[in-house]
Amino acid sequence: MRTTAAAVVMVMLCMKLVHTDVKPQKDFNLQRFAGKWYRVGLAYDSPLFVPFRTKLRACMGIVTALPNGVNLTMWDVTPMGCQIVTYQYEKTNMPGQFTYFSTRHNMVKDITVVETNYTDYALVLKHKVYNREYTQVALYGRSLVVRPDVIQKFRRLAVSRGLSKESILIPPPAENCPPAESGH
Repeated sequence: MRTTAAAVVMVMLCMKLVHTDVKPQKDFNLQRFAGKWYRVGLAYDSPLFVPFRTKLRACMGIVTALPNGVNLTMWDVTPMGCQIVTYQYEKTNMPGQFTYFSTRHNMVKDITVVETNYTDYALVLKHKVYNREYTQVALYGRSLVVRPDVIQKFRRLAVSRGLSKESILIPPPAENCPPAESGH
């Protein structure tokens, strides 16, 4: 029993060390990062995601800076139509890194803003360990169209995190999500 517990602790430490090589944007400024973003690229290695790849659409979100972190409101197309989901990200002691509790997976996940120029794009890494290590890399743009060199940065980051080229998506925009009458 003791050997098993020690092995589990060692595996968890190794998993954490793998993630610690990811550094957030130098001198990350949450106030500049706040505002409207579109998720225009996604790379995800979960086998459960495969059936949904063709249904994924670029979606819009609003980042609001809070004293203890970030509020992210996302509009996303689902089989039930355009849905609003709100995430509460907590600050860590490293600017540009956040954690949040996923009620869907019943666990804490790590979020790192790896790179942003604040006005055009952001590369964001989501990481969790749940019976294995899962990584998600997202490309956000201030508009639905980002420059080709930014898409290449996104692809390089995803591949450098061990994601296959097949797991990298640049989805088409969602239609009427959020609805035009919502004022966003």
